[in-house]
Amino acid sequence: MSEVKFVKNGKKLGVLGGMGPAAAAEFLRQLAVKCPATIDQEHPVVYMIGDCETPDRSTAIFGAGESPLPKLKKNLLQLCEMGADVLAVPCNTAHYFIDQFKEELPVPLVHIVEETVLAAQRLSPEGAWMLSTKGTRATGIYQKVAEKYNFTLYIPNEEQSDKSQQVINFVKANQMAEAGALCKELVEELWAERNLPVMTACTELPLGYDASGLPQEKSVSSIGALVDATVKALYEEKSL
Repeated sequence: MSEVKFVKNGKKLGVLGGMGPAAAAEFLRQLAVKCPATIDQEHPVVYMIGDCETPDRSTAIFGAGESPLPKLKKNLLQLCEMGADVLAVPCNTAHYFIDQFKEELPVPLVHIVEETVLAAQRLSPEGAWMLSTKGTRATGIYQKVAEKYNFTLYIPNEEQSDKSQQVINFVKANQMAEAGALCKELVEELWAERNLPVMTACTELPLGYDASGLPQEKSVSSIGALVDATVKALYEEKSL
């Protein structure tokens, strides 16, 4: 009986980070852990741009700041020029803008929103809570993808959305104890209303959830979903 091994398919990964820095670092950490590699050379080649000066995505969505679209496009095209064959962007809200020029990218993009919804559906076919930035919630980007897959998302109320945004702000400010405490309070409030897994649809929120001490099996991390799909794009099965 032949043994199956996962090997690199030779594709190089381009990562656009900095939105925020802790989320991008966590993406790279999980990528290193989840890749089927035992030595350095079995890991993928990664090109990264960590552009922390990209204008705030949510602020732009609400018309109160500069659009990040030109910078997102410039950086993703630069990653392609550097040699990337696959792109990943560990920021959910950025995908609202990326979707406006995605067809112009010369290489495939692993879409964090699509992958997170599919991961949530696999875990909990009956639906999940969606925690996100207020910008992501307002665009309806997750709601549209969920509708496409006939998956039910439960959206927190305005006050709960404010708490979700504050958890994100705490993580960005490296105030992890505060982020964890507030995330725990918020999620337990949601579970009291409807006992379904929580989909952390902002890449700061998995870090807040990790700091909360809540059970991992009841959350769907957008970072984790992006990493899993990225690994699939970079490796292939080989019979030995």
